[in-house]
Amino acid sequence: MKKFNIRKVLDGLTAAAAASSSSSQPCQRPPDSDIVETLCSEHFQLCKTVRHGFPYQPSAMAFDPVQKILAIGTQSGSLRLFGRPGVECYCQHDSAAGVIQLQFLINEGALVSALADDTLHLWNLRQKRPAILHSLKFNKERITFCHLPFQSKWLYVGTERGNVHIVNVESFTLSGYVIMWNKAIELSSKTHPGLIVHISDNPMDEGKLLIGFESGTLVLWDLKSKKGEYRYSYDEAIHSVAWHHEGKQFVCSHSDGSLTIWNVKSPIKPAQIITPHGKLPKDGKKAEPCKPILKVEYRTCKSGDPFIIFSGGLSYDTVGRRPCLTVMHGKTTAVLEMDYPIVDFLTLCETPYPSDFQEPYAVVVLLEKDLVVVDLGQNGYPIFENPYPLDIHESPVTCCEYFADCPVDLIPALYSVGAKQKRQGYSKKEWPINGGNWGLGTQSYPEIIITGHADGSLKFWDASAITLQVLYKMKTSKVFEKSRNKEEKPNTDIVDEDPYAIQIITWCPESRMLCVAGVSAHVIVYKFSRQEVTTEAIQMLEIRLLYEINDLDSPETDQIPLGAPCQGPNSQTANSQSHPSTSSSSSDGLRDNVPCLKIRSTPLKQGAGYQAEVVIQLVWVNGEPPQQISSLAVNSSYGLLVFGNCNGIAMVDYIQKTVLLNLGTIELYGSNDPYQRQPKSPRKTRQTSGGLCDINEGSTNLDDRCKSPTSDVKDNSFSRSRSSSVTSIDKESREAITALHFCETYTRKADTCTSPCLWVGTTLGTVLVIVLNLPPGGDQRLTQPVIVSPSGTILRLKGAILRIAFLDTTGSLINPAHEPWREPNVQEEKDDKDKCRKLRPVSVSPSSSQEINETQYAVICSEKQAKVISLPSQNCIYKHNITETSFVLRADIVGLNGSICLACFCANGHIMTFSLPSLRPLLDVNYLPLTDMRIARTFCFTNNGQALYLVSPTEIQRITYSQSTCENLQEMLGELFTPVETPEAPNRGFFKGLFGGGAQSLDREELFGESAAGKASRSLAQHIPGTGGIEGVKGAASGVAGELARARIALDERGQKLSELEERTAAMLYSADTFSKHAHEMMLKCKDKKWYQF
Repeated sequence: MKKFNIRKVLDGLTAAAAASSSSSQPCQRPPDSDIVETLCSEHFQLCKTVRHGFPYQPSAMAFDPVQKILAIGTQSGSLRLFGRPGVECYCQHDSAAGVIQLQFLINEGALVSALADDTLHLWNLRQKRPAILHSLKFNKERITFCHLPFQSKWLYVGTERGNVHIVNVESFTLSGYVIMWNKAIELSSKTHPGLIVHISDNPMDEGKLLIGFESGTLVLWDLKSKKGEYRYSYDEAIHSVAWHHEGKQFVCSHSDGSLTIWNVKSPIKPAQIITPHGKLPKDGKKAEPCKPILKVEYRTCKSGDPFIIFSGGLSYDTVGRRPCLTVMHGKTTAVLEMDYPIVDFLTLCETPYPSDFQEPYAVVVLLEKDLVVVDLGQNGYPIFENPYPLDIHESPVTCCEYFADCPVDLIPALYSVGAKQKRQGYSKKEWPINGGNWGLGTQSYPEIIITGHADGSLKFWDASAITLQVLYKMKTSKVFEKSRNKEEKPNTDIVDEDPYAIQIITWCPESRMLCVAGVSAHVIVYKFSRQEVTTEAIQMLEIRLLYEINDLDSPETDQIPLGAPCQGPNSQTANSQSHPSTSSSSSDGLRDNVPCLKIRSTPLKQGAGYQAEVVIQLVWVNGEPPQQISSLAVNSSYGLLVFGNCNGIAMVDYIQKTVLLNLGTIELYGSNDPYQRQPKSPRKTRQTSGGLCDINEGSTNLDDRCKSPTSDVKDNSFSRSRSSSVTSIDKESREAITALHFCETYTRKADTCTSPCLWVGTTLGTVLVIVLNLPPGGDQRLTQPVIVSPSGTILRLKGAILRIAFLDTTGSLINPAHEPWREPNVQEEKDDKDKCRKLRPVSVSPSSSQEINETQYAVICSEKQAKVISLPSQNCIYKHNITETSFVLRADIVGLNGSICLACFCANGHIMTFSLPSLRPLLDVNYLPLTDMRIARTFCFTNNGQALYLVSPTEIQRITYSQSTCENLQEMLGELFTPVETPEAPNRGFFKGLFGGGAQSLDREELFGESAAGKASRSLAQHIPGTGGIEGVKGAASGVAGELARARIALDERGQKLSELEERTAAMLYSADTFSKHAHEMMLKCKDKKWYQF
């Protein structure tokens, strides 16, 4: 049967629509060109690749001591599985109900999850993408606790009603054997004992089950005789129970901060009561109550004292003390303080057998926002250095950028400076969670992710081959003065908190130039150096970026030379590191000429890595705080930095440390303003505080962009266009700068050669071009001014401009000019310096090879549409209306399969790609059913079909829109399950075997099987078959190759099953033959014996 190809149908529909709809028609007949578009819809497919970061809102944890795999469940129903560094996996329950408990089938490659919606799921971990094999939904009772004994297929399930049900994990069906609460407690209590908080079998006798009820009652249930053997009562609620490995004692933790140790055969009272953190009164009475001990573990050592480890139990008078884990070992008690509340902890032991000495070596502590592993084998209990990228959220992420196919020397350079930042004092042992195997990485190109944070820090991550590892961290707040006490707050009137929060990151990987814009209307330019320096005085520029217009000449008629921008007093070029007085005010007493942050006045020691070159701050103007920065661009070849906000645009020469341009957005138009806006005074009202932390649905476009992606609030205003909300005169006149792009192209229709220029995009869909007249390189660049002049070119699109790029005559992307990186803190030889400067493509003289026939194409994408404009003619040759009902949040021009395309992410959740230059739709997938502000702020595309966004405040989700990456993903993913032999069971010894002192085994099949226990009530639970069988194993492969692969896998598995069947048959025949021989020998030996001789 012929395979149905949906992509070909989509291509056909697209072609038909293009013939009838103006949205994808060329604006004008495109010129004859040699551009061959190689990308088609077959090259695109969307799928998730990996998720990095700390599991958001964790709720449960489990560990497989043989496979060495850790599983963490969350309140949103997701699962994260961790093996050795680089082996991670993410899974999601369809119901999104919270995970209340996890249980590994130890060394079986399977995991049972219990959810808050009273379902049990069996996960198959023997495939690279785990999937659910079976589910069981409880209808009448709520699940509260589960226990799966080692090497057992019967799962004990405790419920809110106090009953215990038993589930066969192979078939995921209920047994008819039920332990009812009233039968368990009998007459020991007159009231209901509460929900079940604990179930475990005696380590030495599998036939005895210890059941703990919330009220403080425990029952040791005899599974064979179906009755309670012992009942234990205590007047405080129970939180957890742990056995001594010999099965003669167990310890309980209680709600009053006490631990009770019970002898199994002495149920009347506890053998010992301890309140570890309680103060003992002088009269010898009961210790004062403490906070509940939420969990306790009792672990034994062959050559030493046992460990009692618990969480909670602190005294109530320890107000403000951090959450603690207490380790009691012999006569010593160690209290380990944690940074966040403890969700769960597990002790890692040498043996999986509960009846053997456990020999604990580490404790895994799951906190609300961190994962800590404590080394129990070293004095002082140091922690292990965590190799997983779980500290993305150390400070909330406010923005991020993704760079694929970077220069190969970048990652080693960042790693070498980052290695000097490593903390000391970690355990010297290797990370204990080391299961699984790495995937076969077929992607060989370097990838880097940069995250900006609320505290002003940045982190550089190596993201190559679907892994994530931190390379280098830096703090931008170092250049500012810190307030010494709480009363001495800086002038951060834009925001109440996080005044250093990063809003925009601009990075040039080739030149290693870094520029960041912060929420307090500040911009910092950084250069990369391998050497440490001490900066005596940080270079600073303060700019008055006014919205007010004072009868100035049109910027179209006059060129703007260095030192004479349109508003003379605004271009402050003071290089002093000190601040103007905070008491500076205008004539009417309003705050004026004051920046939000105070520059550091003492020398700054800057380590190897990124070092601050210049700090630019916008200042208060007549009582109005500076508006937050909405766009930013830097060019290392030109030595220029430009940024804009809703007031206007400013350009800085960071080599000469001078302001070149300082204009209101309206002034960029000159007399060509299509809105004919009149001069207007600045607003007298203060901007609402909150900045990066508030979400206000009624805010304008710029305010939306300035809000924090760390907020959890969903913004339903995404259903409308932001540009359509710009209706009032005030909003319309405050036209924000949203896109900036340095390039070397044609600036006017009559140009015969290209020249350096800046293209500016605004919220009202206008694109303006500013010409840059740069001095020659060498020493002249340090002394001669850069001349900045408007070109008069104005282009219009529908919606706010998001992205501008340029293609050459062959359709290849023209990257902005850049200067190759060289060490800034080393005096170069004169010849080397001249050689480097000759490489800089900044000459303004016409190139003889650049004739008029060498057409360029400007690609401009707005919130609503994309246009391709031929240069220098400025004819629109292609136009495509991307969306009518929504708007584009992010647009990038990216490389894929040796070609380029336009990738867009819409507010309605659609991800789309378009060919260039013809803007043919290649992919349109409704990826995200709901969008929130965090995703809107952090979504970004990069080359080779990669993209990412912050899926939760602590996690980054990476996706691919490349068909080849989807097909190779299966090979790239790591394997969680690896064949490992289960350790041998502990030796019972001669005397224990002789006198029955060893662990007693139990034939659970005989007790719980259908023949003995009967069938369970059908209404009690419903079995749901899963999708994680053979069909779910092979992931995202599609097409003929995928079908063949599946067929081959099916044949292999069928062959494997047949061979297993053959082996079993042979083994049974051999066993029968052996039995026959033994029976015959016994018959010969015994046939002549009398009855009394036996």
